[in-house]
Amino acid sequence: MHIKFAPQRRDDALTLARSGDTLTINGETLDLSAIPEGATLPREAVACEWLASDIERIGGVLHLTLILPHGADAPQEVLFPAPVLVEPDGPIALPGDAA
Repeated sequence: MHIKFAPQRRDDALTLARSGDTLTINGETLDLSAIPEGATLPREAVACEWLASDIERIGGVLHLTLILPHGADAPQEVLFPAPVLVEPDGPIALPGDAA
């Protein structure tokens, strides 16, 4: 999965995990396995408040943008987050998470 982030000043939190083509966002599961190669699933077709883009499968990789909530004093890596390529299953570290 290739995930980009759209920073947004919010007081809530975001947790992500991957299992194959399934993305879990704050405990809600999105099964994206039905998206075929070259297809686009419109953002409006997905009931997820964290999704900020359409979802595409390009070269076998799912591409999407998620809202990245942050506080008033967010560090630069949160305000200007780099995209992440998520290959292994498990929890996904967010920009600004302590290493």
